[in-house]
Amino acid sequence: MCKVAVIFNRIGPYHKARLCAAARMVSLVVVQGSEQDDTYAWDKLEHDEGFPVQTLFSDGDAASHSAHEIAQRLAQVMIEAKPNVVLVPGWSSRLALVALIWSLRTHTPAVIMSESTAWDENRLAWKERIKRRVVSLFSAALAGGAPQRDYLVQLGLQSERVFLGYDAVDNDYFSRKCEEIRDRGPDIRQQYGLPEKYFLASARFVEKKNLSRLLQAYARYREQNIECFWHLVLLGDGPLKSGILSLISELSLHDCVHLPGFKQYAELPVYYALAGAFVHTSTTEQWGLVVNEAMASGLPMLVSNRCGSAADLMHEGLNGFMFDRFAVDQIAASMRSITLMDDERRANMGTESQRLIAHWGPERFADGLASAARAAITAPAPRVNFFTGLLLRLLLLR
Repeated sequence: MCKVAVIFNRIGPYHKARLCAAARMVSLVVVQGSEQDDTYAWDKLEHDEGFPVQTLFSDGDAASHSAHEIAQRLAQVMIEAKPNVVLVPGWSSRLALVALIWSLRTHTPAVIMSESTAWDENRLAWKERIKRRVVSLFSAALAGGAPQRDYLVQLGLQSERVFLGYDAVDNDYFSRKCEEIRDRGPDIRQQYGLPEKYFLASARFVEKKNLSRLLQAYARYREQNIECFWHLVLLGDGPLKSGILSLISELSLHDCVHLPGFKQYAELPVYYALAGAFVHTSTTEQWGLVVNEAMASGLPMLVSNRCGSAADLMHEGLNGFMFDRFAVDQIAASMRSITLMDDERRANMGTESQRLIAHWGPERFADGLASAARAAITAPAPRVNFFTGLLLRLLLLR
């Protein structure tokens, strides 16, 4: 059986189901840079899934360590693991570049895992030329969906060596837990202090999540004097929290916008289960795993057309509505449409969400991983010259 090393900067709750599915198809060793980072406040995970997990640094975020330290730790792990293929998380982080250099030095085929699209950032021609050279050093790819695959092909990878399924969550977990919670809905709603009807959003409080426009759109929705308006529950935390609180005050939304804070994985199904619809307004989003979670939970979806998963997961009018990321009126109108919809149509939208996301679960990640590993093994070895090596070393010094 092919032995595959999968590298992540940090293993989060949504990685576990993917990796368990992959471990049933290949011999798997998982490497994480660190057990904590400066981005997500997840609880520390217990790794008892039946495949080995190696952590390079237990003393804080791996990104705080030098490239030399990361290379030393990674080499020690890889010498013991002896993988046939290594899967690398992207092309820009220090850990990803170190892993790519290790693969080139040891002639181990590398697969890039990517959820970037051509439009999730402003693209500069000179940067794209550098990126094309780096991406050419990978033998295959595991991408999120169609836009992510198209961008990798644009960067020079052959389409037949790009496979889909990178971005997946444990669909069964969210579906099962939400069903259990809905059976006890009134009691749990009271326990958590949740309103009878609400839109749910879940995001880090950072600029790209576009939460100021979400609040402005919600205020405009409230101004439409809908008889039975819904509340807004916004999960998350982050550096923009004080600004969000100020805007809530400015818009006089204290009575109808709820901020329960950041919630760990075990509590998330409560908020999904009791919501009426999910809204995601990011100005740019490589994928957006909260969309997967909400769909698996059976919710109608209101999603920005710049969310990286929208092309594959959103079917306009069937499982929800899309809107322009900057169009506050469009966001408000989509909220109004959901609110005025009859219960049966909303339920049908939620059912359609579950039907669509069923094709994008952990098994698809496992299939894509196994296919990418096979393709990498049979692909021609990448061409590495002096200038390529110099480029990689310079990128590590950024």
